[in-house]
Amino acid sequence: MNAPGPLRALAFDLDGTLVDSAPDIAQALNEALRQSGLPDFDLERVRAWIGDGPDKLIERALAAAGMTAAAALQATLRQAFDRATLQAPLAHGVVYAGIAALLARLQPAWPMVVVTNKPTRLAQAVLEAAALLPHVQAVYGADEPAQRKPAPWMLQRAAAELGLPAAQMLMVGDSAADMEAAAAAGAPAAWAGWGYGELHGLAKAPRWRLERPEDLPVLLRRAA
Repeated sequence: MNAPGPLRALAFDLDGTLVDSAPDIAQALNEALRQSGLPDFDLERVRAWIGDGPDKLIERALAAAGMTAAAALQATLRQAFDRATLQAPLAHGVVYAGIAALLARLQPAWPMVVVTNKPTRLAQAVLEAAALLPHVQAVYGADEPAQRKPAPWMLQRAAAELGLPAAQMLMVGDSAADMEAAAAAGAPAAWAGWGYGELHGLAKAPRWRLERPEDLPVLLRRAA
């Protein structure tokens, strides 16, 4: 499949788009909380907190426990969360059905990157455990708070390093933050309907919606 028309590259979100990693995120969070003598949370509650990176995840867990996110405690929990993630990046979660085949199909013609609010080192570990890392040219993680989607910085950087305007890179993600980041960067977006996110509160609905990964090649052909 040749890269058509104005679209020349693809940017994928990670958690909730390429992989169902919620069980591993919940495991890492709860391990960190237990190490500090704090209560843990069930999977469904943690799943609702996913999407803004581990620092926000930890803040939400502390708020749910009736605690403020004091800097020292936040740092301790984050270190423990990172250790637990790196020890078992995808021990309980799975790659979404159809994703591996999709990336293998697209890879010969389409430059592909991952743009995620997970820090780069953790994202690379998850992608490697999922056997998806060889399919992407680069991984852009939110290593600083200001980089997190819905800020456009990671998408803009990814497009620039591919030598493209952002308008020629399609963002595929499952959350409002993905759609807002794309809009801010001037990039088109497609919502991954199989993921965790919801689109409530968006000023403008995404141009495209995908119900399953196999819909993406169809979209790309039509976009040509």
